[in-house]
Amino acid sequence: MTSAKIYYDSDADLGLLMGKTIVFLGFGNQGAAQAQNLRDTGIHNEQIIVANRTDAYAEDAKSKGFNVEHDFGKAAEVADVVFILIPDQVQPRVFNEQFAPKLKANATIVVASGYNVFFKLLKFKPTQDVVMVAPRMIGSSVRSLYVKGTGFPCFVSVDQDGTGNGLPMALALSRGIGATKTGAIASSAREETAMDLFAEQALWPNIIMIFREAFSVLREAGCSDEALCYEMWMSKEPAEIFEAAADEGFITQLKHHSTVSQFGQLSGAFKLDGVEMRKHFKHILHKQILNGKFCEEFSKIETELDKEGPENPLNELYRRCEEETELGQAEKRVRSRLAAASGSS
Repeated sequence: MTSAKIYYDSDADLGLLMGKTIVFLGFGNQGAAQAQNLRDTGIHNEQIIVANRTDAYAEDAKSKGFNVEHDFGKAAEVADVVFILIPDQVQPRVFNEQFAPKLKANATIVVASGYNVFFKLLKFKPTQDVVMVAPRMIGSSVRSLYVKGTGFPCFVSVDQDGTGNGLPMALALSRGIGATKTGAIASSAREETAMDLFAEQALWPNIIMIFREAFSVLREAGCSDEALCYEMWMSKEPAEIFEAAADEGFITQLKHHSTVSQFGQLSGAFKLDGVEMRKHFKHILHKQILNGKFCEEFSKIETELDKEGPENPLNELYRRCEEETELGQAEKRVRSRLAAASGSS
């Protein structure tokens, strides 16, 4: 297997951005962070436009000194570069209807997630560049790590090279937001989408299920709700373990645990049967994610996600997890008890 190329500041030419009008479609966590980073890198404020509907995000952009345009068509007409940083589920409707018809034929379109590009839900002219600059950090960290001067991990790709200049532009934009300081990893919309959706639909669902069932087994064995909640997650020990894994290594961090813990975890992992789990994971990847089945199913309910109450399928899933599982019910009781104790102290 070949290693992915990693791009650094020295690979990127910020001069390519000089004189370009750069539009941020959306000023949420990522939009606010990336726009500020770009400006602090040296891109003139006059070159940056925030395209946002009239709301608190637009007011936030104005308070930070950015020029805000509420008419998306006007923003699209002048854009040399447009960062699409609104939620995945609304991108096709907003971009295709209000931006795409008026964008320049040689515009550079930047996405932070491969989802809508890989599933071909966005409309692009063949002469346009479509690139991905995808920080692997929440927006607040993209900003704070830039300010600290440490940089942050990021994926970068060119998924349509309409002008033949897609990669240099992608790298320039990556450097502009601070993504090449520690190295931007060459990727693709397909790879980013596969990994992102796989984590969301295979890895984390299994972790949720394991915690849920482990909670019930230990509860049946006589463990209290309070002890279980703290032992399993409320102590924040799992968070510390993952942080140590990121800093030192997924397995190496085990050396911080007791000898009993080290032996139990390592020997126990080898005793588990990974064959069936691998089959299950492959089924999810190929028969649910990459073939577009999940995308098709999600598209059918996306308009319902704006509804209130049980008509919103996401709200109903939360209700089931919180009210129909022992873990959810127990945590609610424990947190309620802690809140009452804190209020009386």
